[in-house]
Amino acid sequence: MLWLRSIVFYLSVTLIALFIGGIAGREWGLTFALVVVSLTCLFHIFNLHRLYHWLQNPQVDNVPSSFLLWQEVFDQFYTEVRKQKKAKERLANTLDRFLSAAEALPDGVVILDEYDRIEWCNPASCDHLALNRKTDTGQPITHLLRHPSLREYLKQEDFSHPIVIRTTRPTEQTLSAQMVPFDSTRKLLLSRDITQLERVQTVHRDFVANVSHELRTPLTVVGGFIETMIDMPASDAQTRDTHLQLMYEQTQRMQRLVDDLLTLSKLESGAQVREEEVDIPQLMQLLRTEGMGLSQGRHTVEIGKLERARLIGNNDELHSALGNLVSNAIRYTPAGGKITIGWERRDDMLCFTCRDTGIGIAPEHIPRLTERFYRVDRGRSRNTGGTGLGLAIVKHILHRHQAQLCITSEPGKGSEFAVKFPATRIIE
Repeated sequence: MLWLRSIVFYLSVTLIALFIGGIAGREWGLTFALVVVSLTCLFHIFNLHRLYHWLQNPQVDNVPSSFLLWQEVFDQFYTEVRKQKKAKERLANTLDRFLSAAEALPDGVVILDEYDRIEWCNPASCDHLALNRKTDTGQPITHLLRHPSLREYLKQEDFSHPIVIRTTRPTEQTLSAQMVPFDSTRKLLLSRDITQLERVQTVHRDFVANVSHELRTPLTVVGGFIETMIDMPASDAQTRDTHLQLMYEQTQRMQRLVDDLLTLSKLESGAQVREEEVDIPQLMQLLRTEGMGLSQGRHTVEIGKLERARLIGNNDELHSALGNLVSNAIRYTPAGGKITIGWERRDDMLCFTCRDTGIGIAPEHIPRLTERFYRVDRGRSRNTGGTGLGLAIVKHILHRHQAQLCITSEPGKGSEFAVKFPATRIIE
């Protein structure tokens, strides 16, 4: 211990001084003790001065050096400073990792002080709330927000639930924002982009509404005919037969709708595809035969270019998807029109094509054709017997086969539906 060694040192000086005093006289002993104590004090003062200046800028690489007790003191300072430096580096690294993680968050994070001034914000919050990290730091958040509903939310100070904000600049977004106090003075303002979630919810609501609407019409027809037949005289057999035929057609329509819903549900569940070698040229002949049967002689259905290459995929699903494209072409082509199907090469890819001379599709409708229940002309689509789910089923089947559906059309001049398959699925 330093204090024990200091006591031993001064006791030794005292003993030496007494010894000198006993031999050479008291004056010489006192002189010796005074000189040693004076030199010791000067040594301590000098090292204290060096320590004082070092403490003004305590760096590990400029710790003073000395000898005896002071060297041990300086060594201890050196050890502590090194520990402190390492702890500071670890803390800095931890803080850097935390900031990097916060910077990378897809959700917006704004740290506010006790006066609601911005201390820090990540890039996502700048995009969501139109903040500027350079100029807005230190500014009260209430002076900067451009969303009245969010300003009112902060003013009411009821943070038990998030609020929904809809923005149009720079892009149309729907945000969820919530304030979260995390200590006695500071708060977190969290924002999350829920645009896609809201779209899914909208699609779900529209889906339920469309299914209800599609089923309501045939059920109303069937129910009305049943009531009519109950009150109908037994002798009116011809009218009864007509009503029964209409009832049968409406129940068939409901059956097709339910079947398509079950098919779409199965495809969306992500069930494993049973793949096999599909003879596309043979399938093309079958599609032509089915198309001619559906047309009943009202159209010309022919095969154009026909490559001999085959395909790896699920035969039943591809038959359903490609057959749907052919049947749509027949339904939307007036009598006397022409439907041409082909299996041809385009841009180093093999494509199934279905061209018609039908009514065509306006450009604004093409991006939405594969949405469930989307119809260009609701009245006409319903009269053709479609359920509104056919192209949605096609989209899912092609997605499972890594294929791409390309639609080109011009109103009054017909349409072309081309399915491009990747080279990995082609068998030459």
